Amino acid sequence: MKWYLAKFVYQVVSGMGNHAPQFDEQLRLIRADEYDCAKEKATILGRMGECQFVNDRQETVTWKFINVVDVCPINSMEDGDEIYSSTEEPKDVRDYLLLIDAKANRLLTVR
Repeated sequence: MKWYLAKFVYQVVSGMGNHAPQFDEQLRLIRADEYDCAKEKATILGRMGECQFVNDRQETVTWKFINVVDVCPINSMEDGDEIYSSTEEPKDVRDYLLLIDAKANRLLTVR
C-alpha cells in the first residue's frame, strides 16, 4: 500500500445561495495500492462527505462534492518533505498577494 495526497473540492451553499460563492478545498491522505485506486477511493470519500445541516440562522447548508482535482503520490514522509505543490497564474497579482497576506495573517490570530 502507498500513500497519496488527494485534493477535494466542495461547493458550500447556505439557504437560497444568496451569498458570495463558497468552495472548500481539502487535502486528504489516501492509502491505496496504485494511483487509479487512490483516485477512485478519493472520489468515493468525497461523495460520502456531502451533507446538509441547518445553521444558526435556520438556513439549510449544503456541502456538494464537486470533484477530486489532484492526486499525488507521497514518496517519503520526512521532516520538511514537500507533499504537495500547486502553481497559480492569477489575473491580478496584487489581489493574489493581498489574499496570501490575509491568509498568512489569519495564522497569527488562530491558536
